[in-house]
Amino acid sequence: AQKEERNLNVVIVAASSKVARTYYEGVYKKGVTSAPDCWSPNGDFPDPSAKNPQSKSCASCPQNVKGSGQGDGRACRFSQRIAVVLDNDIGGDVFQLVLPSTSIFGEGEAGKWPLQMYAKMIGAKGVPITAVVTEMRFDTASSTPKITFKPVRFLEANEISTAIEQGKSPEAIKAITMTVAKADKDAPKLEAPAKT
Repeated sequence: AQKEERNLNVVIVAASSKVARTYYEGVYKKGVTSAPDCWSPNGDFPDPSAKNPQSKSCASCPQNVKGSGQGDGRACRFSQRIAVVLDNDIGGDVFQLVLPSTSIFGEGEAGKWPLQMYAKMIGAKGVPITAVVTEMRFDTASSTPKITFKPVRFLEANEISTAIEQGKSPEAIKAITMTVAKADKDAPKLEAPAKT
């Protein structure tokens, strides 16, 4: 029997400073990729290049109201980009991970924190997030894609310097920058394993 791994140890070398938003008109069609109708890399205002801005600001947007999407959800989706390297190859490839709101917000529980709570807890200990190996775990109990985070170990001094350099690399900058047509296609992605 083949074992499917639901977790991966990484070092988060960079993260977008803001939570982005994307809005697609109509319903999702499997296998069809298209640019969002409206999007915001900073969650404050629609990007000037958005083809169909829904409002002058994200705060006043009707697509940002609870219930505007499916069920109680919002039609406009939150996401945050992080750049990671594998803990056993810190100097290797930089991967882009685009996290949905379920992996960003909330309280979580011990050892299963969403990104913002995890970063807050690590920061409260005076440790930069780049200085630790982080376990990313795919939550198979969640009905929607969800990744949780927990610390595994501190990096050694030589590993920290490599991780810091990786965070400044063009690949890391590209991975955390929201450009609808380009960066998302260029950076390698880590994806949740398919449910069996």
